[in-house]
Amino acid sequence: MGSVVRSAVKAIKEKGFGSFLRELRDEGYLTALLDGNLMQTKIHNIGATLVGVDKFGNKYYEKLGDTQYGRHRWVEYAAKDRYNASQVPPEWHGWLHFITDHTGDELLLLKPTRYGLEHKENLSGEGDQYIYHSKGHSLNPGQRDWTRYQPWQPTKA
Repeated sequence: MGSVVRSAVKAIKEKGFGSFLRELRDEGYLTALLDGNLMQTKIHNIGATLVGVDKFGNKYYEKLGDTQYGRHRWVEYAAKDRYNASQVPPEWHGWLHFITDHTGDELLLLKPTRYGLEHKENLSGEGDQYIYHSKGHSLNPGQRDWTRYQPWQPTKA
């Protein structure tokens, strides 16, 4: 918590109080008060370096120095109301998980053009149209008719 206060005081000294408050509003800190995960990310962003932005609007940050190794790279998702890890494209996934030190923008320049598939997020579990229901499930519109089923009856001896 002390590093957050130090970073905030440093930002106020550098930019001025009015500019600091405008930046808080523009960066979405006021709306982050309702979402604990987003607020934690916003606090963590103080003093961090914006490394890049992907085509979906996700922002990628890095904070070297006083941050624990393995926790110094993170993403702030563009969709603040619903977010999951499949919204990160593969070129940025490698950078986030320390597979490569090249950022996603650098890897896009190296990517051959013959690989034409665009990244899509995994929508399983998002809405009824993306959830798989087996044939016998009550929510499956093509539900099986189970009238042929005959329960086993033990014989009395």
